[in-house]
Amino acid sequence: MTTHNEDLVREFFATLSTGDLEALRELIHPEGSWEAMATSVPGAGLTSGGDAVIDDFLKPIRGMFEPGDPKIQVKRTFSGGDFVCAETEAIGELANGNHYHNRYAWVVEIKDGKVCHLREYMDTAYIMSVV
Repeated sequence: MTTHNEDLVREFFATLSTGDLEALRELIHPEGSWEAMATSVPGAGLTSGGDAVIDDFLKPIRGMFEPGDPKIQVKRTFSGGDFVCAETEAIGELANGNHYHNRYAWVVEIKDGKVCHLREYMDTAYIMSVV
């Protein structure tokens, strides 16, 4: 059984998988942020503000992939209060012709019924080997 917050996080990743960033914008809190917990990959660091997450972070990152990729599969979630942790896999094709398959761990804070702060952990060496 999942919680309402876990269902929201699953909806967030399902929407992200469609590539419809305007639909995703509706799920992100205006005060939201996305922090790629890395230093050496495209998009590394903190992006603050819900619109900036879409316009300044996700649009360029999604632009590195074929349209509609990558697809994100949520493998499992667990939560406590306003925090949801998730394990996911992203699979797709990059615009440069390389195949992409990476695993992620997420810590997601929910605020006012929306995804607010995301912390993303991934295999950065793998990313740099395929981009």
